[in-house]
Amino acid sequence: MELHQRKEVLDVIEILSSQYLQGKVRAIRLAIISLLAGGHLLLEDIPGLGKTSLALALAGILGLDFGRIQCTSDLLPSDITGLSIFDRQKNQFHFVKGPIFNNLVLVDEVNRAMPKTQSAMLEAMEERRVTVEGVTYELPEPFLVIATQNPAEQVGTFPLPESQLDRFLMTTGIGYPPADLEKKIIQRGSVREELETIQPQLSRDRILEIRRFIRDKIQLGDKVTDYIYALIEKSREHDWIFSGVSTRGGLSLAAAARAEAYLEGRDYVVPEDVQRIAIPVASHRLILRSEQESLRKEEVFRSLLADLPVPMS
Repeated sequence: MELHQRKEVLDVIEILSSQYLQGKVRAIRLAIISLLAGGHLLLEDIPGLGKTSLALALAGILGLDFGRIQCTSDLLPSDITGLSIFDRQKNQFHFVKGPIFNNLVLVDEVNRAMPKTQSAMLEAMEERRVTVEGVTYELPEPFLVIATQNPAEQVGTFPLPESQLDRFLMTTGIGYPPADLEKKIIQRGSVREELETIQPQLSRDRILEIRRFIRDKIQLGDKVTDYIYALIEKSREHDWIFSGVSTRGGLSLAAAARAEAYLEGRDYVVPEDVQRIAIPVASHRLILRSEQESLRKEEVFRSLLADLPVPMS
C-alpha cells in the first residue's frame, strides 16, 4: 500500500462533508482519525446538531455494521454485552450478542447510564472483547465507539469517571453551522433518509490495511516524541491541574498524530500534526484543581500548547 492511496479516505471525508453532513468537516475528520488510530470518540454537544447522523453516515459510507445503545438510568450491562438464553428444545443455554458486537456502536447519552452499566463498556473499548458468565467473546474489527453526551444537562446524569474518559481517544463537539449553511439545511430538510442509501466507499479489510500502514510505516521521530513527552509532562506540573495526561494519553496522542500525518500525505509526523489534534486528544484527560473547575479544559490545554516551544522539524 502506498501513501498516495489515502485519496480513498479523503474522498470519504469530502463526500460526507459536501453531500450529507455539511458544516461538520472537523467532526468527520476527527471521527475518521479515531477509527484509523484504533480509538473511540466522545461527542459533547447539545441535541439536534447531527451527532446521530454522523455515526449513521460513517457506518454507511465505510460499510460497517451499526449498533445503537440508547442510555437510560435503567439500562443494564447485559443490554450492552448480551446474555445467555435457555433453549428448551436443545436443553441448553446459548449466548445472544448485544449491540456492542458491531463495527460502529453509537452510545447515545452515555452519561445517563448508571456507573455499573458504563463500566460494562470499559473492557470492550480497551480490550476489544467482552466477558459474559466467564466466557470471553472477541469483538469485530474494526471497532469504533462513538458516544454522545449533553454537557449542559446535569439532572439524571452520572458523570463519566476518569477511567472511562481515558478510554476515548478524542472528544469534540459539532457546533452550529454557519448561518447561510444552516438556512440551507433548514430549507432542504433532514438527510436521515438519505443516509440509508449511502454507498460504501471503503471495505472493512481496506480500513484494517490502512490502520496497519499507519501503525507500521508512519514514522515518529525522536524530536516529535520528545515534544509529545514534554507536553504531557507540562500538563502534570501545571498549577491549575491536579492530574495531567497519562501514559495512555501520550500513546493516544502519538497514534492520532500518525493518522493526521497520513491524511496530510506524509510518512512521518511533524510537530504541527501533534498540535492539530492535541486538544481533542488530551484536554478531556485533565483533572483540574477544585478551585479551577469553572475553567474549560480545552482552554487550559491550549495555554500549555502556546507556552511550549515547538521543535524544528
